[in-house]
This record gives sequence, C-alpha cells and structure tokens, in this order.
Amino acid sequence: MSNNIAIAIDGPAGAGKSTIARLVAERKGYIYVDTGAMYRAMALYFIEQGIGADEQERIASAVPDVEVTITYEDGEQIVWLGGRNVNGLIRTEEVGKMASASSGSIAVRRKLVELQQALARKESVVMDGRDIGTCVLPDADVKVYLTADSRVRARRRYEELKKKGQDCDLDVIEKDIIDRDYQDMHREISPLRQAEDAVLLDSSHMTIEEVAQAIIRLCDEARRE
Repeated sequence: MSNNIAIAIDGPAGAGKSTIARLVAERKGYIYVDTGAMYRAMALYFIEQGIGADEQERIASAVPDVEVTITYEDGEQIVWLGGRNVNGLIRTEEVGKMASASSGSIAVRRKLVELQQALARKESVVMDGRDIGTCVLPDADVKVYLTADSRVRARRRYEELKKKGQDCDLDVIEKDIIDRDYQDMHREISPLRQAEDAVLLDSSHMTIEEVAQAIIRLCDEARRE
C-alpha cells in the first residue's frame, strides 16, 4: 500500500489556491504540481515540432509522444520534457500563447490529466485548479474547495497590481472575477464545482497562514485514518 498522500485544492479565480498550495507542499515536503507549467512544457514541444497554434489536428496527433513531469531539487521546481530540464524555456511569450491555444484541446487536457495522475501515484502531491477533486484526483485523500467573497478576491488582485505600479479599478476587477466565475462554472468540459466530499474553506476573513494551517490539519487527520 502506498504511503503517498494527494491533496486537491479547487476554487474560483483569485481565492489564493496557488499561494496556499505551494505553502502547504513546502511545509509538508510534498510536490506542488504546477499544472500551468505542464501545459507550457507541452506547448514548447509543439513549437519545437513546428506545429502552429491553429493546427488542432496536428496538436492532437503529437500529444501521445509528449512526456512531461515535475520534480523538486533543493527546493526548486524543475519541469521535465522528455527527460530534459525546460525551466529556462517555458516562460516566453511564444510558449504562453501556444499554451493558451493548445489548452482547449481535449487531447492535450486528457494527456496532462494522465500525467498528473501518474505523478500522484509516485509522490505525495498538492494540486490546485478548477477540477482537481472532481476530475483529476477524484480519490484524493484531502479535498478542499477554497473560496472567498468576490469583493475580497478583487481587492487582493487590486493590491497586487498596485504594488506593480499598474493603474486599475476595483469595480472593473470585481466584474472580471464574477464573469470568470460564471464562465468556469458553466464551461462544457470539467466545470468548476465543489466535490461532494470536499471541505469548504472561505478565506474572506482568514490569513494565508490560517488557511494553510487548516489544510495541514486536514492532511494530518487523513494520515492518521
């Protein structure tokens, strides 16, 4: 029997999922699975094969040949594409555009879900997203649905942008968040929803540390069961 543990954190945009997931993984010594980086690595493969962003049939045909995984060495996340460290290659604008274009492919999504599930079988993992507990890791040991009031999420984003020196409007940001919630909850493939066995955490009036500790307690309880 495996001693590995899988933690699934789902929720709407701006709820702080990635920040919390990274912190919990660091504290517990688990692997944080950066699903976005995996999409980017796959996009890099398509670019290197000379496949265009609009060539959906070629993208689908190439998918079976791609192998992407993530490891951590000395606290640094390393994204591997076919056994090659591609950390320095996947953050370009070109790769980002291809990742965005190819992420809508059912074949790409299916392949990455398979790779993410394979990673969870080998390692203790923390994954965050919109459908981790419902689709990617339906048997996760700990499932959390992390949310916050739309105004709170908008203010967090507003503060982030202000720190970067960008002009922004709180009301516009909140409207964007509400629109994104609707899109995520009504999309055809894997819509955002709380898994029946997920613990609901509303972080509206919680600090990052308080949320992380709540999830760590759930992990420790799952370990004891």
